[in-house]
Amino acid sequence: MNIEYDIAIIGGGIVGTATFYKLQTRHPNLKIIGFEKETEIGTHQTGHNSGVIHSGLYYKPGSLKAKNCVQGRKELVQFAIDHSVDHDVCGKVVVAKDKSELPFLEKIYKIGLENEIEGLEKLNPEQIKEVEPFVEGIAGLNVPCTGIIDYVGAAKKMIEIALVKQKDSVMKLGEEAIGFDRQEEHTIIKTTKGNYKAKYLIFCGGLQADRLAKKDGLKIKEKVVGFRGDYYELTDEGKHKVKHLIYPVPNPDFPFLGVHFTRMTNGDIECGPNAVFTFKRVGYGKTDFSLTDTIDALSYSGTWKLFFNNMSFGINEYRRAFSKKLFLKTLQGLIPSLTMDDLKPGRAGVRALLLSPDGDTRDDFRIQISGNNIHVLNAPSPAATASLAIGGYIADMVKENYGL
Repeated sequence: MNIEYDIAIIGGGIVGTATFYKLQTRHPNLKIIGFEKETEIGTHQTGHNSGVIHSGLYYKPGSLKAKNCVQGRKELVQFAIDHSVDHDVCGKVVVAKDKSELPFLEKIYKIGLENEIEGLEKLNPEQIKEVEPFVEGIAGLNVPCTGIIDYVGAAKKMIEIALVKQKDSVMKLGEEAIGFDRQEEHTIIKTTKGNYKAKYLIFCGGLQADRLAKKDGLKIKEKVVGFRGDYYELTDEGKHKVKHLIYPVPNPDFPFLGVHFTRMTNGDIECGPNAVFTFKRVGYGKTDFSLTDTIDALSYSGTWKLFFNNMSFGINEYRRAFSKKLFLKTLQGLIPSLTMDDLKPGRAGVRALLLSPDGDTRDDFRIQISGNNIHVLNAPSPAATASLAIGGYIADMVKENYGL
């Protein structure tokens, strides 16, 4: 404990690294230490998400999600341009398959206009075909500012730039923060490899956000529950059927955006994800299991209320998770010509949702101060897109509350 750090950041995902980057570039004199329990940056949600740069189309105008997504998207694209991070602002189409989806398509169009999304326009069936020749729909939206990016590459670049700014700052990989002892002037951080002192702590723990809050003495009524998302990929024979990003109209009663097509930065086409309850917070396999995580989730009333409120959706998601045929049927709602031979198994990710006791998952970003510490308690999608804006928001909080 030779160095007393000004700030410690717990978590090396895209939100943690963006916060490190923003604080260090604004305040080069600050000594900052970061901790990531895995041996690589962005191992979990950052490295397992769809890689989409979201436009801000779905988020309530004026909310933190809306403001930070739109601002963060612009910052992220400029960052990628400035630092040669793989990305492509390729655009996406949102497609209505039948008349029942038209009212919500109109609703998200109006939300998009309120959020000042550039280039947003309505599409008729012929115009959809001009953008995506294999897609069938009765109406759609063109969202040209949506894109794709290598989020892990962006996160690593943020840390690389930040560490150049201050020789005493450091990012500790493969080192888990396991305890926090608050003193008058600082906190002692206990890790799997030693102890460290820092005046202020910022927690960006993602899937472990609620547990880290508890270890820090912050009482919250919500709990993080994980949902696994499985992907398929298009085979070489099927790739020509997708040109950009293709999304369905999201169901307003379901807390996820639905299965969609994403053209990745390496040219692969991913299809997914579905959304099923996971029995292990960092379990990417369909049969992964943790007794601790399972008891933690299933002993919580919010989990059961979410299940009951979304029973039919949940059953369908589970059936689709174990049936390629059912997954294909969902995809054929957008591209009818897809066949079983066009699909091959892909990867999986786990999304952290801060679930309220009444089962509500649609909370805004939630960032809370607790004494000298700041906790990012809820940062679901579009947090990766919004990461630089979130980092700036946290840097503003640090300045306003701690005078740094």
